[in-house]
Amino acid sequence: MGVFARLKRSVRALFGGIVEKTEDPELILQQTIRDMRDRVPELNNSVAQVMATEKLLAKSKERLETQVVDLDSKIRASVKMGRDDIATAYIGQLQQAQLDLQKTGQQLEHANLASKQALKARDNYVLQMQRRTAEAMQLINQSKQAKLQEQLAQTMESFQIGDDASTFNEMRDKIDRRAAAAEAKMQLGSASVDNQMQDIEREAMDMQLQDKLLAYKQDMGLLGAGTGAPTPQALPAEGETTTGGQNGTGGSHTG
Repeated sequence: MGVFARLKRSVRALFGGIVEKTEDPELILQQTIRDMRDRVPELNNSVAQVMATEKLLAKSKERLETQVVDLDSKIRASVKMGRDDIATAYIGQLQQAQLDLQKTGQQLEHANLASKQALKARDNYVLQMQRRTAEAMQLINQSKQAKLQEQLAQTMESFQIGDDASTFNEMRDKIDRRAAAAEAKMQLGSASVDNQMQDIEREAMDMQLQDKLLAYKQDMGLLGAGTGAPTPQALPAEGETTTGGQNGTGGSHTG
């Protein structure tokens, strides 16, 4: 193989590979569908021309049939009137009209057949276009699914490599450490000296309230003699100034 042939083969292989890589099946199929649809108006115009020819031949046949009938009537009238010269002229016209009628009838038959074939071809093309369009849409959907699968495969490959997985694990550990540190700070805050002092102050206030409650009960005589509760420092009522002293004296005698 010569150098030029090898170079030509290499160039064709190179550009063929580039073209193949740049070809998008979805775009090509969509363009094919548009091309097929664009041909429908052209086919309709062609069918319309064939049908128009058929209609013109049909009208020409009707006109020739009328002319044949009219010439036959004129020939009969001329013969009846004894005008053989005029009858002979009409006979010549009649023969030409009959010949034209015969040719027109044959042409009309061919035009009628051509119209049917054109309509059938147009209908077959439309059916084929619809079938190919449906197939193209299925192929486009398959192409889209293939693209999605390729993207998923690439994503799975990145997971298999471990880069994303290690990143997730690293971020999870960092978040766990932050959560643990925050929880420890909350525990330390709840166990701080300020909180303990607040608890002590709250307990002391409760004790004071209990002492005042006992004082009220003792003052109202609601406590028994052997309760052993501390005696509140209440002011004596009128007429009971020396009573406390007598009670104290009696207590001392008893002792």
